[in-house]
Amino acid sequence: MLRLLSCYWCFMLFLAVIGSGRGHRHEHHDDRDHRNVTYEGRSLIINGHRKILFSGSIHYPRSTPQMWPSLIAKAKEGGLDVIQTYVFWNLHEPQKGQYDFSGRNDIIRFIKEIQSQGLYVCLRIGPFIESEWTYGGLPIWLHDVAGIVFRSDNKPYKYYMQRFVTKIVNMMKSEKLYASQGGPIILSQIENEYQTIEPAFHEKGPPYVLWAAKMAVDFHTGVPWVMCKQDDAPGPVYHGGTNFGRTAAAFMITGYYDQAPLDEYGLVREPKWGHLKELHAAIKLCSRPLLTGTQNVISLGQLQEAFVFEETSGVCAAFLVNNDERKAVTVLFRNISYELPRKSISILPDCKTVAFNTERVRLQATLISTVSTQYNKRSKTSNLKFDSDEKWEEYREAILNFDNTLLRAEGLLDQISAAKDASDYFWYTFRFHYNSSNAQAPLDVQSHGHILHAFVNGEYTGSAHGSHDNVSFTLRNTVHLRQGTNDGALLSVTVGLPDSGAFLERKVAGVHRVRVQDKSFTNCSWGYQTTFRAPAGNDPIALNLQSMGKGEAWVNGQSIGRYWVSFKTSKGNPSQTRYHVPRGFLKPTGNLLVLLEEENGNPLGITVDTIAIRKVCGHVTNSHLPPLSSWLRHRQRGDTDIKKFGKKPTVQPSCPLGKKISKIVFASFGNPDGDCERYAVGSCHSSHSQGVVERACMGKSRCSIPLSSRYFGGDPCPGIHKALLVDAQCR
Repeated sequence: MLRLLSCYWCFMLFLAVIGSGRGHRHEHHDDRDHRNVTYEGRSLIINGHRKILFSGSIHYPRSTPQMWPSLIAKAKEGGLDVIQTYVFWNLHEPQKGQYDFSGRNDIIRFIKEIQSQGLYVCLRIGPFIESEWTYGGLPIWLHDVAGIVFRSDNKPYKYYMQRFVTKIVNMMKSEKLYASQGGPIILSQIENEYQTIEPAFHEKGPPYVLWAAKMAVDFHTGVPWVMCKQDDAPGPVYHGGTNFGRTAAAFMITGYYDQAPLDEYGLVREPKWGHLKELHAAIKLCSRPLLTGTQNVISLGQLQEAFVFEETSGVCAAFLVNNDERKAVTVLFRNISYELPRKSISILPDCKTVAFNTERVRLQATLISTVSTQYNKRSKTSNLKFDSDEKWEEYREAILNFDNTLLRAEGLLDQISAAKDASDYFWYTFRFHYNSSNAQAPLDVQSHGHILHAFVNGEYTGSAHGSHDNVSFTLRNTVHLRQGTNDGALLSVTVGLPDSGAFLERKVAGVHRVRVQDKSFTNCSWGYQTTFRAPAGNDPIALNLQSMGKGEAWVNGQSIGRYWVSFKTSKGNPSQTRYHVPRGFLKPTGNLLVLLEEENGNPLGITVDTIAIRKVCGHVTNSHLPPLSSWLRHRQRGDTDIKKFGKKPTVQPSCPLGKKISKIVFASFGNPDGDCERYAVGSCHSSHSQGVVERACMGKSRCSIPLSSRYFGGDPCPGIHKALLVDAQCR
């Protein structure tokens, strides 16, 4: 059980607690007052009460302040108790000693929003974070500190790390955000996944861990500090977000974990969100025996076992585990037979009745589970096209000439050291004399990454690039030379800095060897702009750049990120075509769109799209479990006999906030064929299906239809196992 549920119980299983949280003790446990946060082997203890807490990640700079309230509310509705976030050092201190906590960087405002919605916070200070974030969150100016070795027992690194962590902790204390002060922060994290690289530092690794732990504890925040290995990342993420600007790590796309239960745009992704909501509810039903009962493990077969938690009073919860990856089995537990799907866990909050099973079965293109959850689908609508030359202004950058360069060197410079991440772009220019009568000559350029565009005598001669797994590459081409003096220009481009690995400060990029003919040297972009009106309504907005090549886009001066549409996945598809434009970036009219295009993209094919959930679908059979919400209500009333509730599997179509069910596209009670992707009426179908569902759902934001013959006016075909499939539109 513990192995299979580890991604949901990250706090309890993968955190090494390094300091106790001895806050001020009070005689009452009012959550609005100071909280005493401690821990023991089973759970965190808040004001003397053991807690089962579910956490999910929402990273404040990957969305906007306007999006935070909705994201947090949806996380809470999904059953979360704790929001965890990294602290992004290179955002907050981009220049040494110069700090920025404004806009998307306003971590105090973010934490106070979490607090206002009654949730806890796990503050993952790091300050190294990885997380597909450029340079792992470390500021680039650290690279130039003499003698520095990142994340090791190194005096310069420890000095700057301690200085930043101290600033963050003091900010939290001054705003009274720690639980010991009455705030929402119940856990803090120092460092991140260090175990994976510690051996590379040899004797400098263990002392660094001990130093970091002692430093953290000595802040006396009154809450526990943790170090997290987190083998299952990104499992704990319930919102992805957007790597705005140039914040994505090397070869990472702008969209960050769009497959999360809350997608890049903040929309609920079903059935994943509903499945996790039901899981959280099922485990909460087991809270009392899990936290105070005695655990026993009972063998149910060669690959099956039961984890039983029981109090002396008889209150009991059980987890029936089938570790067989190939087949379902039937087991006997407390004289009752249970069918366990392959590689699954059945949760029995009363040691009798199955409330949840983790099995997921892929039917065609739809992910279906034994839990009664719905399926939804994003739709994209093009609201505005830029398909006329008159709508665009174009600017062309001249190819850099050797005479116009400001920085000269005898050898080829490392791009990271020289550019200091002020830009993705770095020109290497060189001048050479050519005496051969042959006008064609081979050009050979070796680069440490990530992209290279070559020009000779102002003419484009070719491009090449590396990849995430192999950043280094060679550009080879035949170029046309003239007798006498020739000018070469190489535009080297980075797409983010690396975010992981030991000795990050030693990473390099850019050109490191150039050969023309047998001569070695160890010593063009387009801009477009237009304006547009913001689409009406509140649906999320995306810029569709499918007609472009590679570059960066800005809206009203805010970078929405790098784009690289011409980079294809292993399946031959663009890595990303739509780029999130938060409504917080926009004005009603006159929004300025600026593009820097490196290749030969066509801006006439760009559209402004809106993204919305307009299709919601539910499909349940007799084998599905009833929704857990009603069981929770009965438990809260003190009724512990779950089985007598008699609830049935239920289809519960639910539209996004502000939308209502406008049409029932399909409804069938009987044995409909297919699933939510493709469906048809089966051999058994109630003629009342459409009318019953329309009366229950039309004009409502959500509705509930049980799998019940009585509800549909009788059994259309006795003796046949029934199913219910409803497909609805939201407007």
